[in-house]
Amino acid sequence: MLFRAALQLLSLQFLFVRHAFSVRPIEVQGNEFINSVSKDRFHIVGVAYQPGGSSGYDGKNDPLSDGSVCLRDAALMQRLGINAIRVYNVNPTLNHDLCASIFNAVGIYMIVDVNSPFDGESLSRVDPGNTYNKNYLDRIFRVVEAFKGYPNTLGFFGGNEVINDESNIKTIPPYLRAVTRDLKQYIAKHSSRVIPVGYSAADVRTILFSTWAYLQCAIDGDAKDPTRSDFFGLNSYSWCGDATFESSTYADLVSRFKDTSIPVFFSEYGCNKVKPRIFSEVQALYGVNMTGTFSGGLVYEYSQEPSDYGLVEINSDGSIKLRVDYDNLQGQYNKLNITLLTSGRSTNTTATPPTCNANLIDSKDFYSKFDIPKLPDGGQQLIDDGVKSPNQGKLITVTDTKVTQKVQGSNGGVINGLSIQMLADDQSNIPSGKNTSGEATGTSTAGGSKPTKKGGAARDGVAWVVFGTFVGSAFIWCL
Repeated sequence: MLFRAALQLLSLQFLFVRHAFSVRPIEVQGNEFINSVSKDRFHIVGVAYQPGGSSGYDGKNDPLSDGSVCLRDAALMQRLGINAIRVYNVNPTLNHDLCASIFNAVGIYMIVDVNSPFDGESLSRVDPGNTYNKNYLDRIFRVVEAFKGYPNTLGFFGGNEVINDESNIKTIPPYLRAVTRDLKQYIAKHSSRVIPVGYSAADVRTILFSTWAYLQCAIDGDAKDPTRSDFFGLNSYSWCGDATFESSTYADLVSRFKDTSIPVFFSEYGCNKVKPRIFSEVQALYGVNMTGTFSGGLVYEYSQEPSDYGLVEINSDGSIKLRVDYDNLQGQYNKLNITLLTSGRSTNTTATPPTCNANLIDSKDFYSKFDIPKLPDGGQQLIDDGVKSPNQGKLITVTDTKVTQKVQGSNGGVINGLSIQMLADDQSNIPSGKNTSGEATGTSTAGGSKPTKKGGAARDGVAWVVFGTFVGSAFIWCL
């Protein structure tokens, strides 16, 4: 009777709570990205993600607003072996919860650009002072609000190739530091954690190193200077085909950036002058010659667009066909020394930034003063009070894991049973060692990624927390 009563009581009082796993936020320490919990160093193994291309953004939708599309792409990215995406254009008023949660579930971080190609939503290269205003700040702060709640938001790009030739090196630099300051102060005031803010630079060698020097130094030697960039991205396409570490000028980049006080990485890479791309630079980027200076990179780009850099072709009906570039990149990733990338503790976390002064700048006519523009009218109020009615994103439970769109390998075979594999807490994605297109023969090919940390597998990608009750003197529980 006691046992029967206990079972009846259990039916009423046992609760099973589904808890979505999440990655650990990434922090900046010295010139490295680190896992905020394990303190292991984090290398970006990523891809630029902008289906439809830069001209395809209309504001009505963005790359992170359609859960079905994100599920499809996350499954293919997970199998590819990446751990980060860069998203160039987002509408901060849209709901990104499902897409962000899907990428979080598979161990993929997001680096989000705060600007857009629309008028008033980026700094003008010609007249930065006129476009640096309250409305512009309202736009970029709304992007922060939309993405600050996701633990897999790795950081924000405050600008992308705003300095792109010698015509704008006399006016733009101080405004880049002003935008960095404003974003960091807004995050400090309205976010529960620090989220890094950086810049993505054009690889114009005559001005590249002055841009980096200008953005990474500390005014008055203060390492906490809010105008100082947290990281520096470089859009570089200097390694083409079967180039070498020397002929690609990668050796020169390592030499020039070796004393960096902030993380440096390729915010875009993947020259397409030789087709199909073989991505031999991957072995150099994640090898012993570069990992001491660079923190990885993002391949340009996920989807095939008119510029011809795609890893996959997306058809109008939502179906996908992998390109040979996808296979070649996966093959290069699968040859990497994963232990080198995932087991190293952070070693250079106390890099001291140089004090800002004109002697750091070696490009003729590059702006060399550090008189950073003050906030525009109304800007301080936005930082103090926050934007009105912000759209604040949050993680939600991911229930659908199976891809519904047709996906073909580069060999034309259909990949059946494609789905995402949810990872447990503190795990980010890494290369699986599998050949995706080689498995596209009409047989089931679900799964296929490896987490960076090993542990007990989660049931359906969620944790089950059991609550029981006492019956007499015994606690009744079950799994």
